[in-house]
Amino acid sequence: MSALPVSPFERGSRRLRLTVWLVLGIGLLWTLVPLLWMVLSSFKSTADVTAATPQVLFEPTLENYRNLFTGANNLTPYIVHSVLAAGISAVLAVVLGAPAGYGLARTRMRGKKHLSFWIISTRMAPIAAVVLPLFLMFRAMGLIDSIPGLVLAYLTFDLPFAIWLMSAFFAELPPSLEESAQVEGCTRWQAFWHVVLPLTKSGLVTTFVLCLVFAWNDYAFALVFSGPNSQTLPIAANQLVTQAGIDWGQLTAIGTFVVAPMILAGLAVRRWLVTGMTLGAVTGE
Repeated sequence: MSALPVSPFERGSRRLRLTVWLVLGIGLLWTLVPLLWMVLSSFKSTADVTAATPQVLFEPTLENYRNLFTGANNLTPYIVHSVLAAGISAVLAVVLGAPAGYGLARTRMRGKKHLSFWIISTRMAPIAAVVLPLFLMFRAMGLIDSIPGLVLAYLTFDLPFAIWLMSAFFAELPPSLEESAQVEGCTRWQAFWHVVLPLTKSGLVTTFVLCLVFAWNDYAFALVFSGPNSQTLPIAANQLVTQAGIDWGQLTAIGTFVVAPMILAGLAVRRWLVTGMTLGAVTGE
């Protein structure tokens, strides 16, 4: 029996799938190759890192990582400061953003869409526009070179984003769920805590991870508001760039320290993260 002819529609569909896979492959290489090269370079000796010809085959060494925790280059305080500032700001953004987003999603009022746009527009503002006012306020309150100061600085961008994103998740849930809980005797707060929040777990995880990534990777706020008692990992990386030269080995090791935790966190919660990014993030109440 002769094979059935392939319709133009099927040929077009195959071409489309091949094109999609090709674009995804190029994007994956564009993303992964620099990261892989950075990780490999962190295990190279100084001679291999600075060699004129890129060294693909080399003898691994932990010298760069040992140097990060010895002498004046001790990285431990920077890691502690980054964990505290980024972790606390992300938790506060979710804790404050969830009830605010719920109120925004459920409240009926004039100009609601304008209010939502104003909230997210504060997140879209350039950091340079808010650095000077925040610096003057923080200096008056004694928050310069402190973890609370960094947390508040990160919240100025994390909180509006958390409110906007969580309001989109809550808008996906039918109000009848809370109404049924209230008929059963729950208060509005109990319905929110026991019914709404468990159903938006993916939204909470997504919001927390995205806020954590922003705070963890931040350089501008940390450069302006931090000092010897609160400097974070991106500032430690910048200190390796001096007039005497750049220590590429330690710089790639610090880069690995900065990138690896966020990649691991994303992989650990990827199920909730993907659900969140495809469910509530596209509605934009």
